[in-house]
Amino acid sequence: MGKVVDVCGIIGYIGDRPACEVIVKGLKRLEYRGYDSAGIVTEEGGRLYIKKGAGRIDELAEKLGFLEMPGKRGIGHTRWATHGVPNDSNAHPQTDCSGEIALVHNGIIENFAELRGELLGKGHTFKSDTDTETIAHLIEEELKSSSNFEEALRKALKRLKGSFALGIIYTGEPDRLYFVRNESPLVLGIGDGETFAASDIPAFLEYTNRVVFLDDGEYAVITMDSYVVKKLDTGEVVEKSVQEITWTLEMAEKAGYPHFMLKEIHEQPRAIKDAIHGNREIIRGIAEEIANYDRIIFVAMGTSYHAALVGKYLFQRLAKKVPIVEEASEFRYEFEDLIDDRTLVIAITQSGETADTLAAMKLAKKKGAKVLAVVNVVGSMATRIADLTLYTHAGPEIGVAATKTYTTQLTVLTMLAIELARIIGTASEEHLRRLEEELIRTPELVELALKHDGALRELAEALMDSRDFFYIGRGVGFPTALEGALKLKEISYIHAEGLSAGELKHGPLALIEDGVPVVAIAPSGKTFEKMVSNIEEAKARRAFVIALGDSKKLEKVADVFIQMPEVDELLTPIPYVVPLQLLAYHLAVLRGNDPDKPRNLAKSVTVE
Repeated sequence: MGKVVDVCGIIGYIGDRPACEVIVKGLKRLEYRGYDSAGIVTEEGGRLYIKKGAGRIDELAEKLGFLEMPGKRGIGHTRWATHGVPNDSNAHPQTDCSGEIALVHNGIIENFAELRGELLGKGHTFKSDTDTETIAHLIEEELKSSSNFEEALRKALKRLKGSFALGIIYTGEPDRLYFVRNESPLVLGIGDGETFAASDIPAFLEYTNRVVFLDDGEYAVITMDSYVVKKLDTGEVVEKSVQEITWTLEMAEKAGYPHFMLKEIHEQPRAIKDAIHGNREIIRGIAEEIANYDRIIFVAMGTSYHAALVGKYLFQRLAKKVPIVEEASEFRYEFEDLIDDRTLVIAITQSGETADTLAAMKLAKKKGAKVLAVVNVVGSMATRIADLTLYTHAGPEIGVAATKTYTTQLTVLTMLAIELARIIGTASEEHLRRLEEELIRTPELVELALKHDGALRELAEALMDSRDFFYIGRGVGFPTALEGALKLKEISYIHAEGLSAGELKHGPLALIEDGVPVVAIAPSGKTFEKMVSNIEEAKARRAFVIALGDSKKLEKVADVFIQMPEVDELLTPIPYVVPLQLLAYHLAVLRGNDPDKPRNLAKSVTVE
């Protein structure tokens, strides 16, 4: 199956508050996931009230009267179309024939066509084109031969193939809601006399910071003042611990910035400090656990893949280990027969819910490999699969384009590489201490990089009509070029390529013509002189060159020179990516795009 981005959002509530108010707020806080329709179901007096439609939440709330819906229990949903076009009938919630069961669904049911045909043959009537509606009818059918609703639910869901997170309400049980997880994230919020469930914590963080994470193959039955988690296949109760989230609601909101992305770019100095502080005490133990592995494979996707590439350079230069870096989506097909108990797999994922990366981790575990996760979200699925976990401590990142989660990944990988080199003895203690001291200074270096904001906005104004950008770098600067190009593509919708600068004259140079922007990552170091030569090659083809570096020599060869602070070459990926984030942000805004919600993209790709 090709990739489908699962960007739907779920929020459920049962308590003493008007459910509609809680749900609308929760849906607003899940908007960053992307959606084309939304809907709410509430219950009062044994009757379900459903309002849904295609469009934005604010528009639907006013048009349909979301805030006028009665009842103190309910479920809301934002949908990104997978099966069925985005319209009113395909919006969630979906119901059974009787109208007594309503549910919302994230994910894809792979055998829905077969089940739908069976149910049509038994007299069920369908009102939508969605795979989701099939689930409601299937539960209704199983209820005919079951002793209670929960039994019918379990019997129906065992027949599903695919991925799903579900929120379910049934009129016959007025004191509870059901939530199910299978390869699509769900978390419970535990309040005082009220209980929540959502796809992501910010949806209910205003009300409680006490959470319970569901694992794959588990379902929760929640009431106002209780919850129980059970295994989907057996109905056996699972003991779950309640975790306290340290994020504040303010951390998950814009704090006066026009967009989450800009706020999160400016949060990077604090986030990097937290990443250093949060791992200082445990990094030695993790490094000792993995020091004897020579077969090391990094797996990741997107921005996390670029962090993995930086990790490769760090491990090579400092620990003298030569890892393989593989896209998680390809890992399962290329490495299945090459993994054993002598293999270390380092999985990098911001959300801890990226489907391809989770699948790679599961395969690695099955083959006996040691799995280390580098992840931001506490309690996410990646942390539960991994043998070892390093948290990036970036806090909630709402903008779809990764910024602070990337620089904190780089920070954690740098700390790990330094400690590995110390344990193995592949670098002098003097060099490692100097690197540690400079790493502690990187928040200050990022602050200095942020001061280019005004100049970068002016540069964006001059370049906003450009059709193509090229980003070039060498060595540890090459992943920065890739990340800069990705940021530009993601949010400004301008074509951009990230290239190894040495590759430029082997083909891509044919695309360089008068005025084409070329962004050069050129810190002082072992490849600096080669980078200068590559810049001159581009200039000879009349490219418009923007150079990032610490050497004044770049002023003579570049059209625009962005002065970066001096720092060890191995640490440059952290501050050097910041101007590239800002340039992409300003180009997106100037071109009328919403950088927090780029088209066709979502924060986490949680369906393959």
